[in-house]
Amino acid sequence: MESTILAALWAAGTPLTPGQVQGAIGAALARTTVTTILSRLHEKGTVTRTRAGRGFAYTPTEDAPGLTARRMHSELQKEEDRSTVLARFVSQLTDEDEQLLRDLLDGEAR
Repeated sequence: MESTILAALWAAGTPLTPGQVQGAIGAALARTTVTTILSRLHEKGTVTRTRAGRGFAYTPTEDAPGLTARRMHSELQKEEDRSTVLARFVSQLTDEDEQLLRDLLDGEAR
């Protein structure tokens, strides 16, 4: 449900209230459920909120690629043996992704 709500926020490009999110996703979710999910996303730092009347309007803090990168980084921080995690991650990359990663690392080294 979080990803569906985030997708609605990204598509809107402007802050949305829970009611507007509910309308945008067209799902049979109660507004209170949408509000709860948005509150949890706010606690995680995934969305920001500003006052909108008596409630809040929500905006994603990052785009989809930025959020994925943050999740990857968060998972890596949980592991003590980072070198093994990274080695296994790299060993499972496609040839194209491995080359892309090499190109990105070479670009940052300059």
